[in-house]
Amino acid sequence: MMQDQELQPLLAAVRQGDWDAFETVYRAMSPPLFTVLFRIVGDRAAAEDLLQELFLRIYQAPPDTARRPRAYLFASARHLALDALRRRGADAPLEGVEAACEMDLEGRMDVERALAALPEVERQIVTLHLNAGLKFREAAAVLEMPLGTVLWRYRKAVERLRLQLEGDT
Repeated sequence: MMQDQELQPLLAAVRQGDWDAFETVYRAMSPPLFTVLFRIVGDRAAAEDLLQELFLRIYQAPPDTARRPRAYLFASARHLALDALRRRGADAPLEGVEAACEMDLEGRMDVERALAALPEVERQIVTLHLNAGLKFREAAAVLEMPLGTVLWRYRKAVERLRLQLEGDT
């Protein structure tokens, strides 16, 4: 996954109208951003639409002051997805999770059920850390939460997942 030091010059090039730089950012960042969007809205088509909306916004107005562009992009995706949920009046639990590692379908379904059982904030922390590759400090910034709280909730979520998955075997 692309790091901040790689994203900063690319976003600067996008601000100058460089289509190739935009395409590079899109190819590198769309899979993890899609995962975050999908886990929040729980609908593949809606997540795809939101991803396109997010990148349209990035192309039209690339961030110029983001010291941590990855955190900025993930925060933007999260806010866009939460706004979409509010617009459709859904505050329902997240559904639909694809495991990042290769597993059989039954294993993926077990992980999906276990993640769906987590509280929303814990799912977001797990997604941002494991799927999006954000450090806990970056996840805390995206979620606008203290680092200690993010660490505590992540450990709690992992323990819940472990217990849930062990119970399914």
